[in-house]
Amino acid sequence: MTPDTIARWHAVVARRDLAALDALLDPAVVFISPVVHAPQAGRALTRAYLGAALQVLGNAGFRYLGEWRAPDSAVLEFETEVDGIRINGVDMIRWGADGRIVEFKVMVRPLKAINLLHQKMAAALAGAQQ
Repeated sequence: MTPDTIARWHAVVARRDLAALDALLDPAVVFISPVVHAPQAGRALTRAYLGAALQVLGNAGFRYLGEWRAPDSAVLEFETEVDGIRINGVDMIRWGADGRIVEFKVMVRPLKAINLLHQKMAAALAGAQQ
């Protein structure tokens, strides 16, 4: 029986535990961003994007509103506020038989939020590379 991938994801978010994130991501995981046109492949890139997202979105107001599951995937709706802009989005997560995430897709609304996230994520990713 595989561990509950979504419970493990919630623990990563709650603790901002990037070491646990490494163990949760498949080496060939693909990250699909609302602000980058091409999918980002591999654990290192996905970890960088999710780490930046935790930094940008993971404030005290961040919360998951709902969760819909299938046997090997889930959709998690979230909301938060950044710089006075309410952000609403979904994380679409798919995992393999071993419970490791193989695809992580994020969708965000409204357009104002996407533009803000584009700026903030670029800054967070640039800071992480220094």
